[in-house]
Amino acid sequence: MKLLVIGSGGREHALAWKLAQSPKVQSVFVAPGNGGTAVDPRLNNVPISDPRALADFVRKEKIVLTVVGPEAPLAGGVVDVFREQGLRIFGPTKAAAQLESSKAFAKAFMKRHKIPTADYETFTDAAKAHAYVDEHDAPIVIKADGLAAGKGVVVAMSLPQAHEAIDWMLTDNKLGVQHNEGGARVVIEQFLEGEEASFIVLCDGKHVVSLATSQDHKRLRDDDEGPNTGGMGAYSPAPVVTPNVHAKVMHEIIMPTIQGMAKDGAPFTGFLYAGLMIDSNGNPRTVEFNCRLGDPETQPIMMRLKSDLFDVLMHATDGTLDQVELKWDRRVALGVVMAAHGYPLDPRKGDVITGVPAEAADAVVFHAGTSLAGQDLVTAGGRVLCVTALGDSVRQAQQRAYEMLQGIRFDGAQYRRDIGHRAIKR
Repeated sequence: MKLLVIGSGGREHALAWKLAQSPKVQSVFVAPGNGGTAVDPRLNNVPISDPRALADFVRKEKIVLTVVGPEAPLAGGVVDVFREQGLRIFGPTKAAAQLESSKAFAKAFMKRHKIPTADYETFTDAAKAHAYVDEHDAPIVIKADGLAAGKGVVVAMSLPQAHEAIDWMLTDNKLGVQHNEGGARVVIEQFLEGEEASFIVLCDGKHVVSLATSQDHKRLRDDDEGPNTGGMGAYSPAPVVTPNVHAKVMHEIIMPTIQGMAKDGAPFTGFLYAGLMIDSNGNPRTVEFNCRLGDPETQPIMMRLKSDLFDVLMHATDGTLDQVELKWDRRVALGVVMAAHGYPLDPRKGDVITGVPAEAADAVVFHAGTSLAGQDLVTAGGRVLCVTALGDSVRQAQQRAYEMLQGIRFDGAQYRRDIGHRAIKR
């Protein structure tokens, strides 16, 4: 069997790495891929990004399954293009992907279907947005309506921060947001207290299978300080998601979302990611939806998955996920992101990377923003690598990941030294 993974980040490297382990899989193509997928003998990079050109490639190579990693091609309708041509692809349609591509759509959907989330208002007028923030005070959350590579959310702890975020999103577009129809728009919502967790499920339009829980670290610096990023590290499982919380999330958030999307005429197929805030009483509320796997959560999750991912995704595209039961490594997996100089606002590219260790049975360095310049591996994006390891406890997985990271060098490298700290303190 030949497979295709669409994307170029750490999530896609981890997906391709896992799919290549299936005894039924002959080769995995990654489009366009990165420096890590280029040097992995089990993977093949394909320099194509146009959906119709990708569909032509899939037909020519007789590829049996395509998996979409990032949000942009999903929001652009790549699944619709493939399905029109009778090609097997795992991901949501353009209509279903609005759960991520439009924060305003997602909030209105949650309100309509009574899915627990923060109170909010939507604005296109900067003056009205500023006035609303002044009236409600900080802390408050400002979200860009379009896609922003995980950087379109500012948790403003002060009024000046909130006003700056509004200007960034509605006036200057400093975050590089891909605006939806109607232009720049922000969602301003109530600040939620609690602990965050990432709850990701596989959906076939009707049935749902939950993946192992995980927790991301959004802030750039130790002790959860600095600006929000796409994610500086993650670990799995997340102790905050107790069996009771898990049951609540499935009953109050996941199933109403799947049923609501079907009722609204846009059945959801693909990975559905609910970013949660869990309060001190164990009540979950939805911070956001993503219509794909999280990055860097995918890297620890794939390290722990023992089931054949190819088999699972074939069931998902056949509509038979009710026949699937996933098997997990009992150990903890933890990944530390190494980011480029200047990330998140102005990441530098072209710095030479050295000292990346070989894959081990309990540790893998997944590539994200890397490329090859001749024989050199160089930085090519904001988040460069995710050093991921397994251990019998969070502390052991943490120690192993940081041990693997020690020899890796590139100018201006940024990484947190406390990934997993919440689980260790519990």
